[in-house]
Amino acid sequence: MGIYEDLGVRTVINVGGSNTRLGGALVSEDVIDAMSEAAKNSVDMMQLHAAAGKTISQITGAESGFVTCGAAAALTQGTAAIITGLDIAKMDRMPDTRGMKSEVIIAREHRNGYDHAIRAAGATLVEVGMNEIFSGAGVRATEAWEYEAAITENTAAIAYFYRPGSMPPIQEVINVGRKHSIPVLVDAAGQLPPMENLKKFIAMGADLVSYSGGKAIRGPQNSGILAGKKDLIASVVLQHLDLDDHFDIWDPPPSLISKEDLPGIPRHGIGRGFKVSKESIVGLLTALKSFSKEGNMETSQKFHSFLSSIATALANIPHVDVQMSVSQNPEVYPVLELTIDEELFGSNAYEISRKLKYEGDPVVYVSETKLSAGTLVINPMNLNQERTELAAKRLREVLSS
Repeated sequence: MGIYEDLGVRTVINVGGSNTRLGGALVSEDVIDAMSEAAKNSVDMMQLHAAAGKTISQITGAESGFVTCGAAAALTQGTAAIITGLDIAKMDRMPDTRGMKSEVIIAREHRNGYDHAIRAAGATLVEVGMNEIFSGAGVRATEAWEYEAAITENTAAIAYFYRPGSMPPIQEVINVGRKHSIPVLVDAAGQLPPMENLKKFIAMGADLVSYSGGKAIRGPQNSGILAGKKDLIASVVLQHLDLDDHFDIWDPPPSLISKEDLPGIPRHGIGRGFKVSKESIVGLLTALKSFSKEGNMETSQKFHSFLSSIATALANIPHVDVQMSVSQNPEVYPVLELTIDEELFGSNAYEISRKLKYEGDPVVYVSETKLSAGTLVINPMNLNQERTELAAKRLREVLSS
């Protein structure tokens, strides 16, 4: 029996993507081997984070970088670093930000459940824009001038949640931040591939950028990346690491922290609860190096082949339209969309998804992003040949019944 069987937990065929609720993207054997080796020795975590920072810097073009406990943790730690800078007295007060600049400007269209990650650092969100397009009351999204008009003496940062087509254009928002010396924190958690996005936002002038380590990079699910300005990353480090040490014998790597800029060492900080293990750091770096070298053309083509096999298996099922959705960027993974004529089929997409998740063998979890439109989305991120065949067989059984 396997480990999950021993625990009484059923494994699933995940064609829903890199969802956290399904454990994220499956990691490679290289990552597993690297994490296993890392587990066998003790290491100075500050030295390990410094080495990780150098690798992240080389790959992203940022001044420095830090491995976080996921992309949401990166947002909290990045916000805290912006608010406190290298003031260790402020660090010890977090998340009590009274008397500090702690307002973070955000477009109304960008608000989402990850607001919590920013507010957890004691920040107050200041909305701009009216979301008129969504409400059908206008034709314009939030514009850059609205960010600028919202800047006050209490403004600490601008937060920008990026996705293709985000408005206003990210460069315009970064320009506003630079004009007023306001740091811009970019969430790009799920914006890989394309690989160029690892460098894109830093090159535009963003101060901090967060990425998920457990999605397309295929690192450990509880890993993330924060890349950006050295002084901000140093603040992240100081509010994260176990610093139960003596200042006079404390010797941080200069590439990570400039000791001469500090009067002492802060107590355990707001980031202490986002502890990252040595195994996760090594696993993330192994995955990141592989991702940045190989690109995604070959992977995308392989996934296209898997989806084509599923499409062939589902051909000619009455009242089910099977379409491949392919991005203009060949690096971006394709998806397969199964649109149900719910009236003629006699069942809706929600019911079909539920049957796939909870009945039969194997159970299959599809992406549920378009269930309201009657569409099951098949994401190939976790497929191999065996899982492709199993998923195709189960999908046909359910859709044919």
